[in-house]
Amino acid sequence: MTSTFPNISISTERLVLRPLDEDDVPALAEMMNDEQVAAWTDVPQPFSEDGARNWVTEYAPAERAAGRGLDLAVTEFLTQRLVGIVQLGKTNWHIRSTELSYIIAPWARGEGYASEAALATAQWLFGDQKFERIEVRTAADNTASQQVAQKIGCISEGVLRNACIVHVRTDDGWADVRTDFIVWSLLPEDLEGVADQLTDAGGFTSFSDWN
Repeated sequence: MTSTFPNISISTERLVLRPLDEDDVPALAEMMNDEQVAAWTDVPQPFSEDGARNWVTEYAPAERAAGRGLDLAVTEFLTQRLVGIVQLGKTNWHIRSTELSYIIAPWARGEGYASEAALATAQWLFGDQKFERIEVRTAADNTASQQVAQKIGCISEGVLRNACIVHVRTDDGWADVRTDFIVWSLLPEDLEGVADQLTDAGGFTSFSDWN
């Protein structure tokens, strides 16, 4: 029997993580056309609103139904503006492990939203879903993503050499460049004190609730 993630909403002091819906399509398409998103992900470029709509209505529900993962919109609590995406993928229900990734829109960077959303998701996974391992993979030169992993308590486990393809803009569009993946892991005990440290550092006020 295939296990699946519930349709979940997770709240923090500043954010609400919830299932994607069709109202997100315009902002999702705009976010995915950003230069940094294009560089570090395999999202097709240019990314159309039809592509965003397919993601919201077909891809994300299918991933959840099949037990492979979960896609959550990250929105500001006060404005309800879409500021990012958190994805869970390659989920193994037998060993209670999943891979976490995150994308923050260009209009919301520098606010600590990626760390806040990732930490809230991890707390929910370990607490409510009884997961035992979260994995994060970052391209070797993607220092922003690596900083998020470090902030939420992830431990660097090693390097997958030549296992990642990133993208650079050329006169003819985008070109693929091969690089390394840095593999990070997060276990339940790694979260001890992380929220307090982020709060003390001025990162954000920790609070999470789910329903």
